[in-house]
Amino acid sequence: MVHPGELVMVNIAGTALDAAQAAFLRENRIRAVCLFRGNLGTEQEVRQLTADLREVMGEGALIGIDQEGGSVVRATFVPQPPAAMALGACGDAALAEAVGEAVGRAVKSLGFNWDFAPVLDVNNNPANPVIAERSFSEDPAEVTRLAGAWMRGALRAGVACCVKHFPGHGDTHVDSHLDLPVVDKPLAELQRLEFAPFHALRSEAPAMMTAHIVYPQLDPEHPATLSRKVLGDLLRGQWGYDGIVITDSLVMKAIHERYGHDRAAVLALQAGADMVMALGTQEEQRAAIHAIAVARESGALHNDALRTAQARLDALARRFPAQAGAYPAAQCEQDDALMRDAWARALTGIGARGALAATGAPRPPQRDEPLCVVTQTSVPCDGVSEAGPSGAQVAALFAGFRDVRLIQVDDLAHRHTLIAARDMQRRTILVSNHRDRYAPASRTWRVDLHLALWNPFQVLDVAAPAVVTWGYADGALDALRAWLEGRADLPGRSPVSLAPAELVTSPRTPAP
Repeated sequence: MVHPGELVMVNIAGTALDAAQAAFLRENRIRAVCLFRGNLGTEQEVRQLTADLREVMGEGALIGIDQEGGSVVRATFVPQPPAAMALGACGDAALAEAVGEAVGRAVKSLGFNWDFAPVLDVNNNPANPVIAERSFSEDPAEVTRLAGAWMRGALRAGVACCVKHFPGHGDTHVDSHLDLPVVDKPLAELQRLEFAPFHALRSEAPAMMTAHIVYPQLDPEHPATLSRKVLGDLLRGQWGYDGIVITDSLVMKAIHERYGHDRAAVLALQAGADMVMALGTQEEQRAAIHAIAVARESGALHNDALRTAQARLDALARRFPAQAGAYPAAQCEQDDALMRDAWARALTGIGARGALAATGAPRPPQRDEPLCVVTQTSVPCDGVSEAGPSGAQVAALFAGFRDVRLIQVDDLAHRHTLIAARDMQRRTILVSNHRDRYAPASRTWRVDLHLALWNPFQVLDVAAPAVVTWGYADGALDALRAWLEGRADLPGRSPVSLAPAELVTSPRTPAP
């Protein structure tokens, strides 16, 4: 008989496995843990933690991490991979595959055997508050091409991938961490856009993560995570998918506030999931395990279905064993150089929008030009993305310039920010180091150059020539500084619509 704990993934507290947590895992026969930023201390501490988890959970342990690239990376001490959309801006499948393999090498060396990446969402909604640069493109064919290459690289490195968020989170204006999104599109349009990458890569993806989204054309009552029509009829039945189906976190408000851990865990398994991600407190985790046990005893969950799920998970653990390995310094340096090259190749220039903006391509400032640089002091981690670049990191971009007035504000999106900061005697540079889109009033701001370090769709809100980095890893910031100082070009091409005209590329400008 299948023990309920074998079908549940949990999170833990701290950077070390204490006796009480280890006892909880053993007592409940839990075989899967997802680690987050708060669990990751030094590299040696992470290796010790994953080793302790393997000892407690056994040979079939599944140890997961969100190491997508860009803003969603948990292990920040290994080479920092570019965001999916940065790779989209490069457009090079071979590069995407090499990056995926390097990511797989790094996380496997730390003892992980499951990476919840790549993202297959087609980001065709500029108002999307949670996907944006995590998607490879607004074109489903490009998402399929580049994400497929990334996945093949990671799999070759010996790490299980988990594509997400099935059947597609790209066209939402609501974050499912906060509420329940609805995507009400005709089925033909869903098949053409949202479904396409998942369908195309279904035979290669060892696992898929579900989306907490209602698709009325498929099931008007239940979000995909809990929908038999979506997971059982469409994914398992019509598409014939026989890999792992794991839910997104049940602690997200889209699910938790409506169903709770216990009911949601049972509904997800009834719908066709193999594993539920029951993150949260130990009480919530225990409630999910108990609910599965009760449903099994009552017949609400059938033993045959649970045994099938168990067999799939066993097969995944055998194919991708959780065994830490060496990560030689020379290989780490080579991977870091790869990541930095990708960030540099992704740097993209966007022409000015609107009558209030200067015309033409983004132009790097002269070294002795008086500048007014406006940015946000700090951007904390929101639980999904890591903390954004600080005001100090923004200041470092301009260390080579002679006359810089740096203005740091608490909330960069506040409508009075640029009105108060504008200095008519200086060239004004807005550095967007936060994620949120700007309010409509921002279109009246008088900005000479906009540097978008995170959400590329912010360039639609500010009428100015822009440079998009697609993220804020060290490689991205170093590439941007090189362009600001006239030492680099803007070779990227945006994989999403950011301007009505053709994208522009600046010529190489010699440093003054």
